[in-house]
Amino acid sequence: MMKLSAEERAAALKDLPAWRYDQERQAIVRQFQFADFQEAFAFMTRIALAAEKADHHPEWSNVWNKVDVALTTHSAGGLTVKDLDLAAIMDKAASA
Repeated sequence: MMKLSAEERAAALKDLPAWRYDQERQAIVRQFQFADFQEAFAFMTRIALAAEKADHHPEWSNVWNKVDVALTTHSAGGLTVKDLDLAAIMDKAASA
């Protein structure tokens, strides 16, 4: 998996407007907010299954109704298509 160039990253993030690039972490980041802990945990469960299937696992944390996510591909040293794909899955799951 190849790391995206700055131009590829900028173009891809136009399709993921809720995400921002964190230069220090070489990752895209986003906070999801839900009505309560149960909804946040259900979201994490759905994403965990999708992430396992894709063999690509997020860096994330959960406090009550919030889920903070960072996506990067450590083996590539930065952002790849795998991260973009998982971000899109997360966005779709959060809006469902």
